[in-house]
Amino acid sequence: MTDSDRRIEAGDPGVPGARFDGEGTRFALYSAHAEAVELCLYDESGTKPIGRVFLPEQTHGVWHGYVPGLQAGTCYGYRVHGPYAPHAGHRFNPAKLLLDPYARALAGEFRPDPSHFGYELGHPDLDLAPDRRDNAEHMPKAVVTAEGEAPPARRRPLTPWPQTVIYECHVKGFTQLHPDVPKPLRGTFAGLARPEIVDYLKALGVTTVELMPVHAFVSEFDVLNKGLVNYWGYNSLNFFCPHPAYLSAGGADEFRDMVNRFHDAGLEVILDVVYNHTCEGDHLGPTLSYKGIDNLSYYQLLPGDRRFYINDSGCGNTVNIAHPQVLRLIMDSLRYWAIEMGVDGFRFDLASILGRQERGFDPRAPFFQTLAQDPALAGVKLIAEPWDIGPGGYQLGGFPAGWAEWNDRYRDNIRRFWRGDPDQLPELARRLHGSGDLFEHAGRRPWASINYVACHDGFTLRDLVSFEQRHNEANQEQNRDGHGSNYGDNHGVEGPADDPAIDARRWRRQRNLLATLAVSHGVPMIVAGDEFGRSQSGNNNAWCHDSRLNWIDWEEISPQGRELQAFTRELLSLRRRFPALQAGEYRHRPDGKGDDGIQWLNAEGAPMRDEHWHEPDCRRFGYLISDGASRHLLALFNASETGSAFRLPRLPKGDWKLEIDSASESTGERTVFAAGASIDLPRQCIKILEFGP
Repeated sequence: MTDSDRRIEAGDPGVPGARFDGEGTRFALYSAHAEAVELCLYDESGTKPIGRVFLPEQTHGVWHGYVPGLQAGTCYGYRVHGPYAPHAGHRFNPAKLLLDPYARALAGEFRPDPSHFGYELGHPDLDLAPDRRDNAEHMPKAVVTAEGEAPPARRRPLTPWPQTVIYECHVKGFTQLHPDVPKPLRGTFAGLARPEIVDYLKALGVTTVELMPVHAFVSEFDVLNKGLVNYWGYNSLNFFCPHPAYLSAGGADEFRDMVNRFHDAGLEVILDVVYNHTCEGDHLGPTLSYKGIDNLSYYQLLPGDRRFYINDSGCGNTVNIAHPQVLRLIMDSLRYWAIEMGVDGFRFDLASILGRQERGFDPRAPFFQTLAQDPALAGVKLIAEPWDIGPGGYQLGGFPAGWAEWNDRYRDNIRRFWRGDPDQLPELARRLHGSGDLFEHAGRRPWASINYVACHDGFTLRDLVSFEQRHNEANQEQNRDGHGSNYGDNHGVEGPADDPAIDARRWRRQRNLLATLAVSHGVPMIVAGDEFGRSQSGNNNAWCHDSRLNWIDWEEISPQGRELQAFTRELLSLRRRFPALQAGEYRHRPDGKGDDGIQWLNAEGAPMRDEHWHEPDCRRFGYLISDGASRHLLALFNASETGSAFRLPRLPKGDWKLEIDSASESTGERTVFAAGASIDLPRQCIKILEFGP
């Protein structure tokens, strides 16, 4: 069929994207400032053009059309006509084939090529002269999908927030070297769905898997020119399509099947989502989708000269969430992943951007209010990374009720306390208590604090105890990237050490940090591999390496790593068995009517006095948690370099039973101590005991 033979009707502006209704396909694309929108059709492979037609209607900025007889599986892209006037914020260029922001599936691969740039590279006016090269052969094509083709998601586990334990992992890095995953499935959703993987996660004791970005993404051109890639995936091309490299064969069904298998095992799936910026970069970045569709609507531009972008993300651009159609795009994406793909929640990268208004961050911003009232998203878990580089960007504790937040103050304090920094005890008490100083005043609960010692961004747990300085030379940025303040402790030798004594201290420190995490109120989060001591050779910003630096080597786990693995399982088992560690409310001192509360004890087993809190070198104390049912848990901390005795509190009707001892490399010991007995507390150690009949 030729272009002149192809019939197109007015269609419907109400449903963005391209959907086959059984008889034909309707198309709708928002572009308030375009002069015309050309629909380019391709065969199912996405390589052979089969027609080009203009969308015939525009309603309130939405261009739309209906092509009778056009089947699901047909590929397409858009060429959007309008002014190329960067100073006015317009970057229309019909030479560029653009990806539909609402595409649900992709055909073909993105291939980096100079033709993707909307301006003439090397032109003396930089981006002010349009480039007329056609980029179509290097662009993936959107695929027409059918209405109602997604099967309903299976029932979610609905794990309550207080019982949640998060495990952060990367789809490829977790499976690429796994011996139980068939090679064709490694690095894919299908590989992650293997029963061996699911069984491992269940046995470890986590409840929720947080996947690093799975939206379709591409690597930055300057990164590719260095021979590196964007491995982490915080560079979204599209907010609906699963990343093609993570698909072994099928499309969205493969992701949905993975979610269903996790749900069948009682595991939740949370997605790390990037709605704050896109892969199109700044004014010198490529034109792949939003920039060429309606740059002035989709991005925040500098008011004085709209040629330039507001860069609160640090990645070149900032999505204009204040625009109603852009807000709708993000909300539609969230609904799609929650309803049709079945995910249980979202962790929002650089979430402060989503709440920034003209006068600064506002927890009542339209995005938060829209999300809160959406019945389709009721009950999903919402997690903020509560900072960005924009004005007033650090907003820890400032998000609305119902949100949890990554707590970097928890991370830094726990690291510093065990490193031996002075004056850390009062801060540590606040962090163990669920950071009530940050959240309780706003009526929020302890689970608002996502507690972590390490995450994908920064040192791994093993590197935290092996390095004091970052070693990011392989990133080719002169070792200037990544966190500068890591609060690491190399125990006397930077990097790998042959001294058994140093190695033993490092493994004990890892046990101390994990044990602290386990007994803290709030939601614990562990990054994949920290449970057995995975290292990145001191690189604390390994975002650009798709290599063994990031892949977990399951066959090279040391004997000490296996012991740490067992220790982690014991910690998470203890957390499950002792409900007081899963606090849904902030607990304070016992009120005399029961024992439901927290006490802080000195080495004599008595309540700490005011002067103890002000001793800069006080690194020994007891943390007593009671659940009101004659069950008590006592965590004894000694972060000093000398051992001491600690007198166990005298409680009626029972004995103290040792559950966890970080000074021991083995697990399973259950020594019993009488109430009031004195217990040895070695240097750099945490012991956890349970009291009962």
